[in-house]
Amino acid sequence: MNSILVIGAGRSATALINYVLKEAEKYGWSVTVADADPELAAKKINNHPNGRSAWLDVLKVNDRHDLISRADVVVSMLPAHLHLEVAHDCIRLKKHLITASYVSKEMYQLGDEARKRDLIFMGEMGLDPGIDHMSAMQKIHELKELGATIKTFRSFTGGLVAPESDDNPWHYKFTWNPRNVVLAGQGTAQYLENGKYKYIPYNRLFKRYRTVDIPGMGDYEVYANRDSLLYREVYGLSGIPNIMRGTLRNVGFCDAWNALVKIGLTDGSYPIHDSEKLTYLQLMEAFISGSQEGSVKDRIARMLGEEPNSDVMSKLEWLGLFKNKKIKLPNATPALILEHLLLDKWKLRRLEKDMIIMQHEFEYELEGKEHITLSTLVMKGTRRRDTAMSRLVGLPMGIFVKFVMLGKITATGVNIPVMPEVYNPVLEELKEFGVTFKETNRTL
Repeated sequence: MNSILVIGAGRSATALINYVLKEAEKYGWSVTVADADPELAAKKINNHPNGRSAWLDVLKVNDRHDLISRADVVVSMLPAHLHLEVAHDCIRLKKHLITASYVSKEMYQLGDEARKRDLIFMGEMGLDPGIDHMSAMQKIHELKELGATIKTFRSFTGGLVAPESDDNPWHYKFTWNPRNVVLAGQGTAQYLENGKYKYIPYNRLFKRYRTVDIPGMGDYEVYANRDSLLYREVYGLSGIPNIMRGTLRNVGFCDAWNALVKIGLTDGSYPIHDSEKLTYLQLMEAFISGSQEGSVKDRIARMLGEEPNSDVMSKLEWLGLFKNKKIKLPNATPALILEHLLLDKWKLRRLEKDMIIMQHEFEYELEGKEHITLSTLVMKGTRRRDTAMSRLVGLPMGIFVKFVMLGKITATGVNIPVMPEVYNPVLEELKEFGVTFKETNRTL
């Protein structure tokens, strides 16, 4: 094998591309980066002798086939809903495929076909999901080998702004796809608590958060992430009474985001009529029903059950939601209007740093005693073009691509990285990039 194709050159692809280009120089491989923006792809290649850029509209079947047919390993950095198109091509053309996205049911259904062709389809190979799976499984297997009975597993991850770059009342800035941030949590979160199933619909998700202590960092809020129940069997924890995966945010974020949900600003299901002619103030007024007494801000506060000068209302006002400023987006959904507004307000400036926090909680019984182990990763980026988010999404993918290219991976079919042949070498190499977990242990 000697050819790698990376489809998508967005903000999370930088570290991946840099890594595979460096390895390509060492092993004599070629790397193609394809994107709908050829200038962006060329910029990511940066005239590297082992790289080339290509234009690709992923929906143009013939162009997509042509690029994939010339590769041995395909890495899809596309939005999750487009992976399946690439996957079908990889099946037909007998190419390995790696993605960072959650593996869909439709993708899993390709497992038998991939195995028949000795193909490696690895999903959830980024940060969350990705490093969370690998680091958790490594510890779970370690505890089981000691004879421990694991009673609780919780895993929390947050893409955050570094404290030294935190200068807004939301204590948050974009470090990954803004659309995904705006739409995060939609659906029903599911997890286990004290042996009981918990289901939290989207309209209550950001009120049902908990506070956790991150050693050396302080308190953070956590809201439940997707369907944690899916991972009981995958992690070998079928009888566990407590399992939860969650997203970390700074204190105060969840209540304010819940206000945006209650107002209706995270809804992407319908367009606002004449949205380009409206001001943000007019849009907010359009969401109000009932009493017309008081200012728009006062009426929104009443609708939310907040005082007009509360912390939540201050955050909404800081966003500019009560200004007579035109939206200027035609036929835009509320979610798109919110995303457009936040892109400006939550922009990470050139020299500012992001920060990733990941923490696993294990409660277990060993030799007749109850124990708690916290395993914590904290990593900061160096600037906007070298974010911790990009590194921690891209590096595990790049390392895994290298091992596939070198023939060191045998797990064919559709998988996620929960097997030792994957997580041990990937986590070991990640240590060279400062990706290390610190453990704290105590006996109850």
